[in-house]
Amino acid sequence: MPDSPSESAIEPAIEPARPVDVPDTHRPHTRTAAPVRVCFVCTGNICRSPMAAAVLRRRLAEEGLAGRVAVESAGTDGWHAGDPADTRAAACLLAAGYDAGHTARRFEAEEFSRHDLVIALDTGHLRRLRALAPEAAHTDRIRLLRSFDPSPGAGRSPDVPDPYWGEAEAFAECLAMIEAAMPGLLARVRELLDGADGPDGAGRDGDLRR
Repeated sequence: MPDSPSESAIEPAIEPARPVDVPDTHRPHTRTAAPVRVCFVCTGNICRSPMAAAVLRRRLAEEGLAGRVAVESAGTDGWHAGDPADTRAAACLLAAGYDAGHTARRFEAEEFSRHDLVIALDTGHLRRLRALAPEAAHTDRIRLLRSFDPSPGAGRSPDVPDPYWGEAEAFAECLAMIEAAMPGLLARVRELLDGADGPDGAGRDGDLRR
């Protein structure tokens, strides 16, 4: 979704995607025993952040880590709260073999205390999240998704562009950027897991994040 409220009022007519049921560990606010929790944040929580969450869940399952990491997504704004993913985002995910089940929601300030990583999809979200953080220490948990992408950065935008106003190609490009950041993100998740499992693991409100 765009960050501008004026733009949001001109949304194109889109046939709602049929919600796909997903396991409870994919739903927001579900309590799990997972020692590490990750939340992706975009604007409306119907395009970029649910796509990123779906990709990370698949990668975690492939690595045998699905039960040890809880993955959520949310939006800086609540325009689409309760809606499924944008039909184009869902189609892109399904075509690539990912789960498209999703219910949009808004990110709330109190969530910082229960997430180890809060991952912004662009610099606008990064600023909003930093302003929302109730304590200065919470800002250490906020990262840009593309900061995990090891590819050359000269002249490269730090943002995953909003595909909302584009066609299927824009969603495919968005997915490719998300996938490129996954190896680096998984490495960070493993660091957090190692810290949580070790004798000096600090727990969710300790000093694991950097």
